Amino acid sequence: MWRAGGFVVTPDGRVSALVAMAAVGAGIAVAGPAHADEAVAPYRVTYTVSVDQPTSAGIYFREVDPPTWADYSHNPYQFSPKVDVALDPGRPWVREVALADPMKWAMVTVTTAGLAPPSERTLSCELAVNGVVVDRASGTQGALCSLRSW
Repeated sequence: MWRAGGFVVTPDGRVSALVAMAAVGAGIAVAGPAHADEAVAPYRVTYTVSVDQPTSAGIYFREVDPPTWADYSHNPYQFSPKVDVALDPGRPWVREVALADPMKWAMVTVTTAGLAPPSERTLSCELAVNGVVVDRASGTQGALCSLRSW
């Protein structure tokens, strides 16, 4: 197997994001040559944000793959829109996007300006790729779900 654009390519040429995610999660290094001529179909990335108390929140999420790291670094908000929402328990905010390289770019973060003291609320995020949950996080003031360390 070798890594191409953040995904593992099996010996028979199949691209497997889930294998790469499992390998990275287990601390296994996956390396090898990448072939620029191989096109990778976009992956369906689903971001879900929920709360256990009514809360006003700001949610940033990666909507598109930046063309280069330099483009992202120059203006990250061009690729990561923010929405301000009122969240209620049992009514999560859900957004689906298509990303070519979710290992590199998939990300959702939620922070709050709600009135409940931090100890009385929990904000949670979930990140799924092609229907498989690959990251979850929660916190009293915010949460970040991603496949890479920011």
